[in-house]
Amino acid sequence: MRSAGDSEGGSYEYLFGPVPSRRLGRSLGIDLVPSKTCCFNCLFCQLGGSTELTLERREYVPIGRVISELKCWLKAGHEADFMTLSGSGEPTLHSRFGEVMDWLREHSEMPVALLTGGALLYMPEVRSAARNAHLVKASLSAWDQASFETINRPCPGLTFEQLVAGERAFRKEYTGEYWIEVFVVKGLNSAVGQMSRVAELVKELEPDKIHMNTVIRPAGDKSVGAVSAEELHRLGELFSPLAEVSEVSASEGSGSAATDEDAVLAVLRRHPATTEQVCGSLKASIDSMQKCVDALEAAGRIRREQSGKDVYYVFLG
Repeated sequence: MRSAGDSEGGSYEYLFGPVPSRRLGRSLGIDLVPSKTCCFNCLFCQLGGSTELTLERREYVPIGRVISELKCWLKAGHEADFMTLSGSGEPTLHSRFGEVMDWLREHSEMPVALLTGGALLYMPEVRSAARNAHLVKASLSAWDQASFETINRPCPGLTFEQLVAGERAFRKEYTGEYWIEVFVVKGLNSAVGQMSRVAELVKELEPDKIHMNTVIRPAGDKSVGAVSAEELHRLGELFSPLAEVSEVSASEGSGSAATDEDAVLAVLRRHPATTEQVCGSLKASIDSMQKCVDALEAAGRIRREQSGKDVYYVFLG
C-alpha cells in the first residue's frame, strides 16, 4: 500500500502539492508509478537508486483512482500553474498516462506538463500519448552509448541511439512547448569538448528552451559532484538556443502556525528540500516548519544533508 501524500484539499495517494517549481511555478504533481520505478538509474537522481529498473509499460496505479482524486481536487476549487505528470518515477511507463492528460484537458483549463527522461519516446504509442501535453520536458545529458551508460545507467535493452531517435521523432510530431534538460555532473560531462557533443545533439531536437542544471539537492550517489554557476553559464553558451541556467532561490513561506508532519513527509518523499522550500509548498511559517523538521529528524524519519550553502532534508521512512 502506498503512503498517502498531502495536497491542497486533503490527503491523496497520487497527487502532491502544488509544490514550487523553478520552471513551472506552482505545480500539482501527479504520480503514476511507484517510487523509483524508472527506465534509468541516473547517478545524479535526488531520489537515490531506482528500485525497479524497467521498460515494461503497464497500469502501475489504477487510473480510475487517479482521476477520482483529480475530481476531488478540482471540485475544491484549487488552482496551479501546471498539472504535472512527474513524481518519483518515469510517468510514461504507465500505459494509460495519455488518458490522464486527455481527462485533464477536458475538465480543466490549467495547462498540462509531462516531465520525462525521454527513454520511451522511441515507441510510437508513447509519442502519440505525449502529444496531448501542453508542455513536454525531456532530458539529454550524454553524447554516446558509453557516456549514456555511465551517467544515466539505463535499463538493459535501452540504447542511446533509441533515446536520441525517440526525442528527435517526437519533436517532428509535437506542436507544443518542448524543453530539454541537460544535467551536468562534474568530471563526467563537464568538459567543454564533452558538452559540445551534447549541444550538437540537442540542437537537432530544436527545443523551445534548454535548461542546464547541476547537483542542487543531494544526489543519491554521494560521489556525484556539482559544477559552479560560472561553469554552468560557460557551458550553457555552447547551446542554441542559449541554455538557461537555474538560479536557485529559497521559497519564502508564511501562513499557518502549525505544520502537519505527514504533509512535510509527503513533500520530502518525492525529493529532498530545504526548510524554506517546504514552507513554500505547504504555506507554513518558518518557525512552525523548523519545529516540525527538528521533530522528524529526532524521530529518525528524515536526515539533514549539506549541499553547498544550503541544508536539505532527506526522507528516510
